[in-house]
Amino acid sequence: MSVSRILRWVTGALEALLGIPLLGGAYILSQGWTPLFFMLIFHIITLIWSKKDDEATGGSIIGIITSCIGWIPVVGMVMHIITAIVLFFTAAKGT
Repeated sequence: MSVSRILRWVTGALEALLGIPLLGGAYILSQGWTPLFFMLIFHIITLIWSKKDDEATGGSIIGIITSCIGWIPVVGMVMHIITAIVLFFTAAKGT
């Protein structure tokens, strides 16, 4: 299993946790939006590894967008869930 595939599984799991209604939002607010910045960096790293391994990059790109607009209450939650689903599918599919 490639590094980029493992990174997609991990970022997908973290996005799924942030997408949990009320709990994800409460965690993000309690940490002062730091998780969104962390996920932005993590998605950029995953994107770089995915390009290096010549694998799917769509989930990381959506994740970068999600990290930038995730501060909007309902939109952020929906985007975190969509990003998690895309990352899980691309990680499961492989190359």
